[in-house]
Amino acid sequence: MPAKPHSRSQIRFPRPFSILSRPMAAGRSTLKVAPRADFGSRTSRRLRRGGLVPGVVYAGGSEARPFQVAERDVRGLIAEGAALFDLEIEGAKAVPVVIKEQQLHPVRGSLQHIDLQEVKLDEAIQAEVAIELEGAEDAPGVKASGVLEHVTREITVEALPTAIPDRIVVDVSAMEINDTLQLSTVTAPDGVTFVADDPEEVTIVTLSPPRVEEVEPELEEETELIGEEGEGAAEEGEGGGEGASGGESEGE
Repeated sequence: MPAKPHSRSQIRFPRPFSILSRPMAAGRSTLKVAPRADFGSRTSRRLRRGGLVPGVVYAGGSEARPFQVAERDVRGLIAEGAALFDLEIEGAKAVPVVIKEQQLHPVRGSLQHIDLQEVKLDEAIQAEVAIELEGAEDAPGVKASGVLEHVTREITVEALPTAIPDRIVVDVSAMEINDTLQLSTVTAPDGVTFVADDPEEVTIVTLSPPRVEEVEPELEEETELIGEEGEGAAEEGEGGGEGASGGESEGE
């Protein structure tokens, strides 16, 4: 196994058992943006009204470079799920970058701001990669009405930027009821290392027995009380009838 590079950076991305990985495409996508000279909340609001998103690209030891980009363009690139892509600021050479952070509107969900991190292709980085489940509808435990729970949806990996997979796909089609899948049973793709203190303690997915709905104790007690009250009312009614008959006899 080749030695890991000494330099690495931490990046946080907004993504029988077997595991599959979908490696990044050989040709990287390019996001073309324009430099941004105006700053401030008022300027940012004006950009957003015009369908643009303000952003910043950071590079180790270099000054951060602000830019603006059409939201539809950056949204389309994010939807591709690529962990690594090229950023081309107008008038400058394209550089490989990853998404460092993205801010979304809390209500509308529109992209408000995006931070990118320039990376070196020969230096390992750590990244959050989404875990997807495959074959759930075919799992015997699911067919037996078991409850499949996707516990861990992202995993930190360490690899060269070009080796980071877009996503990790876990095949759960063989899971039975009471099965549990831990990270320790998963084999990382070539050139990729899972970053976890104890893989045995990282649960990816569980398949539990069917949930049985039970009558709540309070409802049972309430039903019993209603039954007792009904019986008591019937007894009182019978006793009242006898008293009424006795009164009529005395009157006679």
